[in-house]
Amino acid sequence: VLAVPVLFKKTLENMEMEEGKSVSLCCELTKADATVVWKKGEAMLQASAKYEMKQKGTVAELVIHNAEPEDA
Repeated sequence: VLAVPVLFKKTLENMEMEEGKSVSLCCELTKADATVVWKKGEAMLQASAKYEMKQKGTVAELVIHNAEPEDA
């Protein structure tokens, strides 16, 4: 059985953020409930008070709370 690869239907877009506010980054996949890993450079982000990961169907979202310049 051939596995169909999961592709991005909608990729991340650059966003401007206000320091100290929350920012939401979303992407849309071709397959519902596919495993999504969020990274900053090579470091994998973990759910915490700062990083909130959500996924519903084909849409994956990363919310960065209390955004700082280092989050760019």
